[in-house]
Amino acid sequence: MRQTRTTWWGCRAHVVYTIVVFVVLASLDNAAIALIPSMIPQLRGSLGVGTAALGILTGAQVLVTAVTAVGWGYLADQRARKQLLLWGTLIWSAAMGASAFTDSFVVLFALQIVAGIGLGSIASVGFSVISDFVAPARRGLAMSFWGLSQGIGTLIGSLLASQAGAISSRAPFLILAGAGLVFSLLFLVAFEPPRGFKEPELASLFDEGEIYDYDIDPSQLDELVAVRTNRWLVLQGLTAQIAYGSLIWVPLLYQEKVIAEGYSQATGQQVGGLFAAMFSIGALFSILAGHIGDRWQHKNLSGRAYVSAIGILGAVPFFLLFFWVPLRGLEVTEGASTLILLGEVLTAILTNPWVALAFGSAVIALALTSADSPNWFALIADVNVPEHRGTVFGVGNL
Repeated sequence: MRQTRTTWWGCRAHVVYTIVVFVVLASLDNAAIALIPSMIPQLRGSLGVGTAALGILTGAQVLVTAVTAVGWGYLADQRARKQLLLWGTLIWSAAMGASAFTDSFVVLFALQIVAGIGLGSIASVGFSVISDFVAPARRGLAMSFWGLSQGIGTLIGSLLASQAGAISSRAPFLILAGAGLVFSLLFLVAFEPPRGFKEPELASLFDEGEIYDYDIDPSQLDELVAVRTNRWLVLQGLTAQIAYGSLIWVPLLYQEKVIAEGYSQATGQQVGGLFAAMFSIGALFSILAGHIGDRWQHKNLSGRAYVSAIGILGAVPFFLLFFWVPLRGLEVTEGASTLILLGEVLTAILTNPWVALAFGSAVIALALTSADSPNWFALIADVNVPEHRGTVFGVGNL
């Protein structure tokens, strides 16, 4: 099929603009998931429920996000992806905005489930699009930025919730909903690449003005299962997500550690959120891990898998350490502003051995773990044709 376009549509600047919008949407997706786990001390009081109830709410939202991502991924392999992402963003943004105006746990639960349906679109549909912007030789490096944006989103959500949400949860919900709506508008003029846009085998096709117009259909699902690498990626994704899922509770873990040192709920929420945000520095290592994966894959087709395995297994002892180490002797100012608390936390990292141990082990654990995501993403793109990638990603992410 021959494609038609205006002079500027699909030019380099337009592609860069589109990638930026996609990356921000991916970060907002993870920021939304991180909100409630980082506001639990405040929500317990305002909603009159316990930590377990809020844990069930968060778990239900994550489950809905994961399950619906499979459906969104299949639709992304079959239909225009731009419209799917637009509708998904509008759904979760509206639900997040409405969450700011309820004091009922039941209503909040229902709204977060609706938000989860919309959030499911971002990862699967977004991955399908991003993979078409990236040439095979640089997939690991490029996917590291895609994965890093999700980590930054978690950091932003945690900071927003723990600082602005220490007194009231309304502001974080409204800010995030507003950001989602703004970027959904910016997305209206984004460039949707044709499937296989950067595949070397299809370069001559696109040079001639044609497009690769294959779509998935139910009869092809057996082909996806028949790919042995897909089966291993899904199995690894299942076990990995059990571990990664626990990381959304790091803000609460460290908030409770601060409260255990005698500080108030509000101060504990702020300081614990700052710790969780600073721990995320380790995720920057994913850029190097993606580059190493590209180089190793060029020499050995198992290269990406080796990088992921080394990172995940190497992180285990550091995770055990950072989960269990206490914050003994932590000294911060009760009721202080975020800037003052940030300075005191940084000082504690340099002067308090317990805090230094927690920080060091967390950064190393997250640095090693971050080796997995860019190489896992790249492997899915490597072993699947363009019209199958959204579906496989959705199942693997489940």
